[in-house]
Amino acid sequence: MTEIHGNYADFEGLREQAIALRREGLSLRQIRDRLKVHNNDILQRLVKGEPPPEWTKRPNAKDDLREKARELRLQGMTYDRIQVELGCSKSSISLWVRDLPKPERRRTREEASAIAKRGWEATLRRREMERQQTRKVATDDIGEMSDRELFLLGVGLYWAEGSKAKEHRRQERVTFINSDPHMIEVYLAWLRLLGVSADRLRFHVQIHESANVAGAERYWAELTDADTAAFGKTSLKKHNPKTRRKKVGEEYRGCLVVRVLQSAELYRRVEGWWCGIVVAALAPDHQNRT
Repeated sequence: MTEIHGNYADFEGLREQAIALRREGLSLRQIRDRLKVHNNDILQRLVKGEPPPEWTKRPNAKDDLREKARELRLQGMTYDRIQVELGCSKSSISLWVRDLPKPERRRTREEASAIAKRGWEATLRRREMERQQTRKVATDDIGEMSDRELFLLGVGLYWAEGSKAKEHRRQERVTFINSDPHMIEVYLAWLRLLGVSADRLRFHVQIHESANVAGAERYWAELTDADTAAFGKTSLKKHNPKTRRKKVGEEYRGCLVVRVLQSAELYRRVEGWWCGIVVAALAPDHQNRT
């Protein structure tokens, strides 16, 4: 189906399709991709009143953990041992089993300390699993990205991290600097969307002199797939041994500066696009728009 623009004049027809897909067991993301409806408010209205399919509901792991914790407590286990077994925090265990009898302690202080350490390690592993699961679900929520979505994202990205002209220094240049490789990749994708050709791009690395400079230069060159002639001289920052921030390790590759040649006109357009985003976002009827 082609995307419906404007105020979604065929809303009722679209709602019938959305409900049918919902009853077939599709998730919101799948319905969005199938019907090409990328407005979350509209999407929610289309399926209003229809319960989500069972497979999209997250199980309440806390309920299962609570029951298991109570079983282990009745077997005579302490908070530390329950934490080792289940990987949940002792504060949660305390809430779940505080009405149950307290078991008699039969271990030395060293044994108790070792159990407590294992319990904390189990908690950290559980938290990391939850973190990764939440991240995966959030990643899946994004789905496909339209050119317009990338366009708007890029404008906001540049206005947050790119160079901007000042009243006292009207240097209208499109220059972007960041240490996050994914941020650089998204920014370069945005420039390609705008039609900025590779021969207009210039790069140079900024990094602490105590780091692996050659390795960082190779890394950024491979990431950008740019010709070596497009890279200028690397800027080295003097290392201050007193600073708490340690610029060491394989993960540290400094920052990459990306400059667009002959970019005054592009800069003015970016500035205007950002103003348009601000005006649209702050419009009085923003909450009522569809």
